[in-house]
Amino acid sequence: MSKRRRNPRTTTPGRTKAPEVFIARPFAGLVDEPDWIALRELVPAASAPLRLAPAVLDQFGDRPVTLATVLPMAWPALSRSDGQILLGLQRNLPSGNPSRDLAVALLSALQTPPGDTVSVPAQPGAGPQLPDLLDDTGLAVTVHDGFEFWLAEGATDDPTVQASLERANASLYPTVKLDAARAAYWCRVPGRAHVRWVLAEDEERALDALSRLGAAGVLTLGDGTRFAGMFRAHGLLVPVWDLPAQAEAATWEAPVAEFAKRYAEAVSVDAALTAPERRARHGLLGRQQTLR
Repeated sequence: MSKRRRNPRTTTPGRTKAPEVFIARPFAGLVDEPDWIALRELVPAASAPLRLAPAVLDQFGDRPVTLATVLPMAWPALSRSDGQILLGLQRNLPSGNPSRDLAVALLSALQTPPGDTVSVPAQPGAGPQLPDLLDDTGLAVTVHDGFEFWLAEGATDDPTVQASLERANASLYPTVKLDAARAAYWCRVPGRAHVRWVLAEDEERALDALSRLGAAGVLTLGDGTRFAGMFRAHGLLVPVWDLPAQAEAATWEAPVAEFAKRYAEAVSVDAALTAPERRARHGLLGRQQTLR
C-alpha cells in the first residue's frame, strides 16, 4: 500500500497560523460518500458529473460541472472556454474540512467567466459545504485511461497544460471500478495488482465485521490473494487485497461479490466480539495506515 505524503504547512514569521478545523468525515451527508473518498485518495483519473442545487442555479445559472480526481498542476477548479467547470479533488487543501474547501472552489469557479483562471482564497472561512451546493443524487463515476477529459474539444494549444497532461498520463496505472461492490476499485501497479474497497459503514462497525471475517479465516478473495491491510480515509475504512498481477479486473468481480455477501452478514451482527475476534481486531489495527 502507498500513502500520499502531504507537504508540511509553514507560517510566516510574525504571523499567527489560522487554527485548523478538522472534520473526521467531511463527505458525510453525500449520497456516495465512499466514492468521493475513493476519487479523493485512490483513483488516478476519473470524473463524475455534478448537479447544482436549485438555489445555486438561480444565483449563477446552469453551467455544467464535472468532478475530477485531479486537474492540471493540481488546480482547485477549471473554468473551461466552453463554459464547463471542472472541480479538482486531489489537491493539498488549506483546512481540515475538504467539503468546505471544495465548496469554496466551486463557488469561485461559478463566479469565473469561461476561459479565465479560477482564483480561490487561501483560507476558506465559514460558509456552505458541498451538500449545500449540490442536488446530490449520487456519482456516476467514469474511470479514464488518460487525462484528456481536462480539455475542451480541440483545446490542446496551451503548452503548460499540455506538459502537465503528458506528465499526468505518464504516471497513470490501470484502474477499473468494479460492479461487485460499491466503491470497490481494481488497479495494477508494477509487479502486482490490488482491490481497494471503501466501506460505507461507520469505522468501528466495519472494523468489527472485518475482525469476525478474519477470525473465521475468510478475509481473502480466494487462492493467490492476500489481505494486505487497511487505510483509514476521511472517517471510513478501506481494506486492500494483494492479487496476482496477471489477472484482469473482470476476474475479481465474482470473488469481490462473494466477499461482499460475507461482509454484509458480518456487519449485521450486533453481538460482542469473541476472544478470537478481538485478537483478529488487534491484528487488523496493526496493519492500518491513515490517509489525511
